[in-house]
Amino acid sequence: METAGAALIRVDDLRRDFVMGDQTVHALDGITARVAAGEFLAIMGPSGSGKSTLLYLLGGLDRPTGGQIRVREIDITDLDENALARYRQREVGFIFQSFHLVPTMTAMQNVEFPMVFAGLAPKERHARAIDLLERVGLGDRMNHKPTELSGGQQQRVAVARALVNDPAIILADEPTGNLDTTTGGEIMALLSSLNRDEGRTIVVVSHDQAVTQYTTSTLHLLDGKLVHEESYQVASGFDRPVVASL
Repeated sequence: METAGAALIRVDDLRRDFVMGDQTVHALDGITARVAAGEFLAIMGPSGSGKSTLLYLLGGLDRPTGGQIRVREIDITDLDENALARYRQREVGFIFQSFHLVPTMTAMQNVEFPMVFAGLAPKERHARAIDLLERVGLGDRMNHKPTELSGGQQQRVAVARALVNDPAIILADEPTGNLDTTTGGEIMALLSSLNRDEGRTIVVVSHDQAVTQYTTSTLHLLDGKLVHEESYQVASGFDRPVVASL
């Protein structure tokens, strides 16, 4: 893991335009931000604010129109496709709102699958998948397929899968969007434990203000612009974070 507090991700004047017919939509319009190692960041904003676009750019799933993203001082916007694929495989774990599990595979097989591309031997893949599923509380559901699991259980499989290559960064796009309030809180608590206990840097996109009770900082986007930042410090004797505007 990186040294806690050091800037792991640096975003400078990031822009992403989409051409729709004869119009150009500025999905991101000059975003500059820093994400420290060990930070649990929420990116908030209404639909169309650019928050998911920013997440996909951080994960190397899309390329910006302009600006720069540096991870450990490496400009990922300048990488070729092969290098970008290696970045995604080695540095980033993804969690999506719709889980993205393979329906014909068991929970175990879904977690093992990304490790095939990482070149791990079958015995090592199997052992690691067992360990990860037990860590997310699914030790008794490993051989069940997605249709045999609740929404919360499916998202726990997705969290385990995101951890298979021991990423420094976890990117979660509306991870509680398809879950009820109680189950969504359980998933956020799980992500919080990964951040707190393992020091993983986590960036979560959401429109639900409730997620900020688990995060350490927040970026608020509106119409592709960064309009507000907040950081949090946990006060002695209190469970909820105390907000400090930057």
